[in-house]
Amino acid sequence: MKAAIFYGVGDVRIEEIPDPHAGPGEVVIKVESALTCGTDVKTWRRGHPLRKGHTIFGHECSGTVVEVGSGVTKFSVGDRIATHNSATCNACYFCKVGQTSMCSNRVKLDGAFAQYVRIPAPIVEQNAFKMPDDLSFQAAALLEPFACAVYGVDQADIKLGDVVVVNGAGPIGLMILRCAVMRGAYVISCDMSDERLEVAKKLGAAEVINISRVDDQVKAVRERTPDGRGVDVAIEAVGLPEVWEKTIKMARKGGTVVLFGGCKSGTTITLDTELLHYSQLTIKGVFHTTQRHVSMAFDMICRKVITPDIFVTGRYPLDRVVDAIQAHARQEGIKNEIVCW
Repeated sequence: MKAAIFYGVGDVRIEEIPDPHAGPGEVVIKVESALTCGTDVKTWRRGHPLRKGHTIFGHECSGTVVEVGSGVTKFSVGDRIATHNSATCNACYFCKVGQTSMCSNRVKLDGAFAQYVRIPAPIVEQNAFKMPDDLSFQAAALLEPFACAVYGVDQADIKLGDVVVVNGAGPIGLMILRCAVMRGAYVISCDMSDERLEVAKKLGAAEVINISRVDDQVKAVRERTPDGRGVDVAIEAVGLPEVWEKTIKMARKGGTVVLFGGCKSGTTITLDTELLHYSQLTIKGVFHTTQRHVSMAFDMICRKVITPDIFVTGRYPLDRVVDAIQAHARQEGIKNEIVCW
């Protein structure tokens, strides 16, 4: 089969490799839809602490089952399935104390940018779902990022009537925005792209700020809150230390800050201790998602809470996967679909 192989920073090659086969508890799917994401961009540009070289690139996909391993009763050949890209061990310390996003033995699915993908047994069991007939493969491929957004908003504990800022109107930022609006929040969306801010409005943003047109982003956000006190919940969905620092300064006294965008390994931020203490801020780093939120996200996708016409804006053949990643990096559209056949 053809696959996009990640060798290192800036080095992704299309190669012919052997077709995968299903082991016990596993299934193999023909990839019907695969999507780019911000993590792909970051990995291609600077590497990733959880990804080693010489692996198949991509992790967001959906497809049709073509092979079923021994012991699998959940799926049959020909089933259309949505799959997340990870599953937990349910046995380590973090799983036992209910912090499953921190699982020490997480099983991952890599290889969405290929013609076939082998889905590991724990993912088959926990985080793969048979698609209803009216759900498109594009919509199903949104499961992984949307599950992360659903988890992030749940961790933010947004309440009815809260004023929320979401810094970043990329795919994750827009999904977080959509979930925050569903919780009854008044959401301010910040980005540098007018195109993406228009999408934010369609998804329910009450106000948008193009940060390239304001001198002080923190001031611009706070001015849009009652009495200029700051937002109830400030969410960072970019992955830049300087944006983390600005996001913290946007929260009101007693407010909550959720830092969702992963920054480059080794980077740091400076935090005003007086601000943290006397404003009694709650600052949360949020990573990945949980099995419960994956199930929630799949149900919401089936109910058309988010739809691919908003999020999937480009289409590229597998041979042009690097072009698709670069276009994503330039913020051309929202997400790109990789057509593997």
